Amino acid sequence: MQETPSFQNKTTMVIRRSPLVAEYGRLEEESPRQDNLPREVQRKKPDVFPHLKEPLLMRHYHRLARMNYSWDDGLYPLGSCTMKYNPVMHDSLSARPAYLNAHPAWGEEYSQGALRLVYETQKMLEDILDIHSVNLQPAAGAHGELTGVFMIRRYFEDKGVDKNNILIPDSAHGTNPASAMMSAFDSVQVKSLPDGTLDLEDLKNKINDKTAALMITNPNTLGVFEKNIIAIKEILENYHALLFMDGANLNAIAGRVSFKKMGVDVTQLNLHKTFSTPHGGGGPGQGAIGASERMAPYLPSPSLRMTLKDQKPWYEFYSPAKSIGKMKAWYGQFGIIIRAWAYLKTVGNRMADISGKAVLNANYIKNELSGFLEPASENPSMHEAVFSQKTLTDAGISTMNLAKALLDRGFYAPTVYFPLNVPGAIMIEPTETESKEEMDYFISCVREIVDMARASDEGRARIAGSPYDTAVRHIDEVGAARNPRLQW
Repeated sequence: MQETPSFQNKTTMVIRRSPLVAEYGRLEEESPRQDNLPREVQRKKPDVFPHLKEPLLMRHYHRLARMNYSWDDGLYPLGSCTMKYNPVMHDSLSARPAYLNAHPAWGEEYSQGALRLVYETQKMLEDILDIHSVNLQPAAGAHGELTGVFMIRRYFEDKGVDKNNILIPDSAHGTNPASAMMSAFDSVQVKSLPDGTLDLEDLKNKINDKTAALMITNPNTLGVFEKNIIAIKEILENYHALLFMDGANLNAIAGRVSFKKMGVDVTQLNLHKTFSTPHGGGGPGQGAIGASERMAPYLPSPSLRMTLKDQKPWYEFYSPAKSIGKMKAWYGQFGIIIRAWAYLKTVGNRMADISGKAVLNANYIKNELSGFLEPASENPSMHEAVFSQKTLTDAGISTMNLAKALLDRGFYAPTVYFPLNVPGAIMIEPTETESKEEMDYFISCVREIVDMARASDEGRARIAGSPYDTAVRHIDEVGAARNPRLQW
């Protein structure tokens, strides 16, 4: 078993249980009655209003914060959703009064600085992708997918062509079928080969004259790059179908591939994944939609462009010629775009170095864990390493047991049971921001868990009983998902 680096200390801190604030505080005492004021104009005191001393309140919320796991605590190994470091500098920039107080309702005359920043972000993304146009209206990834599929539908309606289905590989992101069906397309699944790439023969069997597009995730959810993307594009063109490439896994290929050369018609990106902005509970997401030259007229309205006014650059919104219309109330999340702009300006032309480090880290994880976990594909990994549950089953434990045991060792659990075409899938994405030391400690913990399960019945039972040191232990995950109770 690999030795744990001595400088690492991942022991879980003891968590004190405390009541809710509503239970903690005493009710505010009745304020003195103002008899000199008419009763009918006096304000009614709230029935329940906790009143706590500041030290107690601060400790209460600090304890709650310690129950959470964030990037600040260590490796966040979720796969398929890139969870990389968000530089503090970007947060400080977005909090400057000039940005913090900007509002999209001010109008173009008073927003030229803000619009220039958004426009520059668009242009940098166009250069990184090598694609004709980028629009920042989508709220996040799945909303970007929906936007792209709406554009595809409008494209064929404009041509008077009846198309009713979209092909989606079994290695695609899980939201792709929903986006297709919300646009009134049938979703048709295409199989993958054992090496994780798309089965071209199955594609040829499934495609027909009613096919509007293929929604392919590249690199796919097995962490494999679709090396036959040019051949795939040729098959689509034979049926006048479009290529939609889900760009959520862009972290592995940013600055290294040309979307134009791959023949991509529409792509959706996640600024809150690839370009280092808050993700999930850390803040609102921010999507982007990229379009080829023939698809650019169908982008959402408004779109943003630069013109000249009094011989000076002028940034203005406009409606593309055949636009699908508005997909969102405002044009993007400005506070998030600032962070992405700062990241892109900082990185400059080193984007290919970043994606290369992301691929290196994923392959390091894959190689070091092979033998303890079985890789889902023999192909080199891109942004993430995906394993099946076979070696865990042989050791007498499950994928979920491994995930729970990692919680006791100070890590957030990796993505589990996705993609669905990998039995008991374990998906790990270290991103480029993780050090070798942090990855080594994670690797040593996975090996320790598997070794413990292999060694004895007692060890297997210990792993199966995990977690032991978390605020809650064995929760009903299925019940929580199907019957969420979101109010106390």
